[in-house]
Amino acid sequence: MKEIVQDGAEVLRDIAKPVPEEMFGTPELARIIDDMKEALDPELEGVALAAPQIAVPYRIFIVRMDRVLPPPPVGTRGGPTATSDVAVGPPRVDVYINPEIIKTSRRRAVMDEGCLSTRGVYGTVIRHERATVRARNLDGSRFERGGGGLLAQIFQHETDHLNGTLFIDHAEHLIEVPRERHAHG
Repeated sequence: MKEIVQDGAEVLRDIAKPVPEEMFGTPELARIIDDMKEALDPELEGVALAAPQIAVPYRIFIVRMDRVLPPPPVGTRGGPTATSDVAVGPPRVDVYINPEIIKTSRRRAVMDEGCLSTRGVYGTVIRHERATVRARNLDGSRFERGGGGLLAQIFQHETDHLNGTLFIDHAEHLIEVPRERHAHG
């Protein structure tokens, strides 16, 4: 499994390269996406991941939509039943290849933020409340996706990664939360 690289790794500060046309629809591109999904899956606090975070210098990010969207109400199709508390199902991962933010709201908000490449560091960042991304799918087809709140924040955070910027570069009120030490026994 690919490891998530940490602040200090050069790949996190480089501007990621666009995925070349000839890579769309190839097993090589599918493998990169699978490696990203595998790296993000065990990170329960992680909602998205950019390719540079697994040391791949391409303009790709993924979003775990099942961790972003609220679960359906109890008793609805696809939602938790009255006898279970948690919706069980496959992770829903949206893939954004060669993404670009094409529209943002004028309104901005202060948002709490963290990052899997700056573990244990959190702060506040001013982000646009809404953002629209134009990107491509694995097969090369184009799409646009807009979102507000957390999804808009993710679009901006992940696009920053592709441009060599970490949230700590422009965050305020940074705090470090020490990770629990696990006893060896």
